[in-house]
Amino acid sequence: MQARAYITLDDLLRLRHRAKGFSFLPKQPVHSLLAGRHASRLRGRGLEFEELRPYYEGDDVRAIDWRATARLGAPQLRVYTEERDRPVILLVDQRLSMFFGSRRTTKSVVAAEAAALAAWRVTSLGDRIGGIVFSENGMDEVRPRARQAAIGALFDSIVRHNRALRADDPRPADPDLLNVALAKALRLLPHDGLLTILTDAAGADDETVRLVTQVTAHNDVLVVFVFDPLEAELPDIGRTVIAEGSRQIEIDSSARSVRSRFANRFAQRRDAVESVSRRRAIPVLPLSTGRDTSEQFRELLGRRLARSAAPVPLASAP
Repeated sequence: MQARAYITLDDLLRLRHRAKGFSFLPKQPVHSLLAGRHASRLRGRGLEFEELRPYYEGDDVRAIDWRATARLGAPQLRVYTEERDRPVILLVDQRLSMFFGSRRTTKSVVAAEAAALAAWRVTSLGDRIGGIVFSENGMDEVRPRARQAAIGALFDSIVRHNRALRADDPRPADPDLLNVALAKALRLLPHDGLLTILTDAAGADDETVRLVTQVTAHNDVLVVFVFDPLEAELPDIGRTVIAEGSRQIEIDSSARSVRSRFANRFAQRRDAVESVSRRRAIPVLPLSTGRDTSEQFRELLGRRLARSAAPVPLASAP
């Protein structure tokens, strides 16, 4: 079965009705399935102090203001309201390295679908959405805005970059673009926001770690690691031709050493993401090209995962 290579604006608009059953701000820890049993908690929206009121039976005792209680002679509770309008930035990778897929669709389409689901869900909760869409064809910046004002510009940019991808593009993939996009996101995102990075992590290096660390100082980060099952395990199909742009090479996939080198390249990217996740408490959501994106989102974000939950293998079959 040939993977679907491109996304359309209608595809992204239709995902509005599937952006339910999950949340980017769960009450329970979101576990990085990529990093096994490592757990992390998104801070969520901030809280604004609203008023003091008397304590009533059943209230959370942790919210008691002890100074006010001592001053007034009766238990007093601090009441907070949840801040709305939280800025969320989507970093959407549409580089040539993402233009690959052996199953349902390409990695670039999965990143586009995930971005659309995130945008619809975030704006439905009253938060602002913005984004940086990047590829070898350029980099677009959409500043955080409320609801439809940002979604239209963001979706147009995603579709434009996605439709410009070509298998016969003579240019080599540019791994440095990931860090360039991260640096731009660092300038765009204010404090107490959420940066969601949708990428295959090609080109991740020490500079990536430095930039992500800077973001986490005052914001939350969520990584959506997009992969194709074929990247993790090359099947034994004998002699075959592998192409990247205009370059082609014939390999013998029946050779164990060839399959091992192929898998190691994927493992290096996976380990780079895992390493940052472990050290910075960043949730990582692995999304496969072999399964429906919205279903994977609901599985990963729509349920409260127990600390003992077994990790989901990255190369699981659809």
